[in-house]
Amino acid sequence: MLNPKYFINSLGLNLAASYVLKNPKKRLPKLVKGVERFASNSIQKGYLQAFYDEKNPMYQFLVNLMENTNSKTVKSFVRNFGVNTAMVGVKKSQKLMRKHHCNIPIAVLMDPTSSCNLKCKGCWAAEYKKTDNLSFDLMDRIIKEGKDLGIYWYLYSGGEPTIRRNDLLKLAKKHQDCFFLAFTNATLVDDEFAKALAEVGNFTLAISVEGFEEETDFRRGKGTYQKIMNAMRLLKKHGVMFGISSCYHSKNTKVIGSEEYIDYMIKMGASYAWLFTYIPLGKDAEMDLLCSPEQRKFMFDQVRKFRETKPILMIDFWNDGDYSRGCIAGGRSYLHINAHGDVEPCAFIHYSNVNIKDVSLLESLKSPLFKQYNQNQPFNKNYLRPCPLLDNPDKLKEMVHTSNAKSTQMLDKESVDDLTDKCQQISKDWAPVAEKIRRESDKLSVHVNKKPPRFWDENWDGTEELIEES
Repeated sequence: MLNPKYFINSLGLNLAASYVLKNPKKRLPKLVKGVERFASNSIQKGYLQAFYDEKNPMYQFLVNLMENTNSKTVKSFVRNFGVNTAMVGVKKSQKLMRKHHCNIPIAVLMDPTSSCNLKCKGCWAAEYKKTDNLSFDLMDRIIKEGKDLGIYWYLYSGGEPTIRRNDLLKLAKKHQDCFFLAFTNATLVDDEFAKALAEVGNFTLAISVEGFEEETDFRRGKGTYQKIMNAMRLLKKHGVMFGISSCYHSKNTKVIGSEEYIDYMIKMGASYAWLFTYIPLGKDAEMDLLCSPEQRKFMFDQVRKFRETKPILMIDFWNDGDYSRGCIAGGRSYLHINAHGDVEPCAFIHYSNVNIKDVSLLESLKSPLFKQYNQNQPFNKNYLRPCPLLDNPDKLKEMVHTSNAKSTQMLDKESVDDLTDKCQQISKDWAPVAEKIRRESDKLSVHVNKKPPRFWDENWDGTEELIEES
């Protein structure tokens, strides 16, 4: 049954969204400034300011979204992400972090299935057993428990999550107060699915594309790129919000970071871009795909340039540590539940102490490995070295051994020693480059020298302390 308070709030938000939709560029700043006075802390105010600062990529993203997406999706995004996730959820989770002394994320990433219709080179999920699935009831339970913790944002990976599209649509319809995103190869997107996404409103797709046709088909198989382009056309036709998920590696970085590629993705209808770098998971990982420090620096510069010049929201998970103040995994901003049910700190860290079939979501956040993340974040005083694997491999090795976490890779059970040994040299090579950027760049976030707030610490008074120079 619909909560009366939720209905009244939804009605008000729908009216507000309808008002803004008539002239987004002019009316969005006015609306958000009006809402800002109800923000209860600096974190919430920081979220809101991004929505009316014309130079902020979040503002550009919202205006683009409102001008090119169906109104139901816009209203759902504003309500479920802008209010439930960024305002209501943050306030609730902060209180619970103080109570339970653990991380509570803003998002949960889970794998509905480990099955996939493609076999991509260097896939981070390739080492999982291919017959695992999370049942509908289990995913529903995770979402219900998540909402009790203040989590209203749910992401899917795999495998290929759209193999389970009927269940995912059903979950989106059932949980209309949440926002959903699936990382997908998009080869299963047809007109029927695109229409269903438009009708449900609170579900977006992040399409995995590796550049243009040559680069995409190199990793994903011949003909994949053309299927992706067809999927984008269908989604755009129905006004469905979608973005791209691009992994840059040694052979495609110049393309992924090119103005030509970003402009074309915007033209096709992408409103956001999630950027990842190649991680050498599994005993048969292709080490030659690792980016060089020069290539990673190139992406750092390009993304920051595009944020000032392109109407697309861009996030680079390995180069945006200055914004997030270090690693976002381990429940600090998100966690990962694989298709077997193992609760992992990150989609790229395949170690765990617990299975979601045996424990609650809150209990998993208190598990030994998650406690290690909680106690050790940030892993480096230089936030441009955020990752405990790629940038600080000895940290990951220490945490896994201390917590006695086990490998969740069913096919090869890769030890943390073997995994981190592969990243020792690249982490050493990146360190001086990252340090030079930190000391000389004028493109860093204001958060670059500030500690992340520790909401679970009862003595934390809401201030942000400066990190000492290393």
